[in-house]
Amino acid sequence: MTEFLAEAIGTMILIILGAGVVAGVELKKSKAAGAGWVVVTIGWGLGVTMGVYAAGNVSEAHLNPAVTLGFAVIGEFPWAKVPAYISGQLIGAIIGAIIVYFQYLPHWRETEDKGAKLGVFATGPAVRSYPSNLVSEIIGTFVLVVGLLFIGANEFTEGLNPAVVGLLIVAIGMSLGGPTGYAINPARDLGPRIAHAILPIIGKGGSDWSYAPIPVIGPIIGGVYGALFYNALFQESMGVGFWVMSIVIAVIMGTALTNELKKGNHSVVSKSAS
Repeated sequence: MTEFLAEAIGTMILIILGAGVVAGVELKKSKAAGAGWVVVTIGWGLGVTMGVYAAGNVSEAHLNPAVTLGFAVIGEFPWAKVPAYISGQLIGAIIGAIIVYFQYLPHWRETEDKGAKLGVFATGPAVRSYPSNLVSEIIGTFVLVVGLLFIGANEFTEGLNPAVVGLLIVAIGMSLGGPTGYAINPARDLGPRIAHAILPIIGKGGSDWSYAPIPVIGPIIGGVYGALFYNALFQESMGVGFWVMSIVIAVIMGTALTNELKKGNHSVVSKSAS
């Protein structure tokens, strides 16, 4: 098996179990309907665990372009392999989403909520505020990549690493997932969003392409910075890239803060006027 195929299969399994748990919780007349956020985060964590088990003996089981790019930036992964890994991850995500569609085939017509249908495939913000949503995805993916490097620096019983990675995903989902649904993975969001756009889902709405750049750009920035941060503090390799990315993230956070303060002041003025 090639590394491309391993990444595709691992990511496919991740999406089958991850998007599958969302479908079970959100779609009408599912026996898991209404099970809640905790079930969703555990499902995604187990999905990542099984995806890593599936691919880990062949590829490095990144299953995530943000991880691949982050590791490449700090020299932990060869740039020559990046295109094959990312294309495999995206294709696997699309296939996984299509499989989830067929698994829940009768439930699409039973579900009227167009947002719930899209939510099976792609993330969306709880409060739509693009600068703040971008910050949320940056932070979530930063924690993911730093966490993966922490895990890799420690020795575990053989075969335990994927389970620990899954627990990291659960922790990120429970602690940081509320604002945006924690894509923390460009392939996890973009691949299923493409599937949503092309599949004949009964009663579906739009695929929310105006939001789609956020769960792609945010994880890439967060993943790259997480890797650079780890290298700078734990490997004492503080290069120019670390400082450039630090400035970029500071500007993004400043923009998000200014935007929210303006909205808050406008809201206060509007309430006072009424």
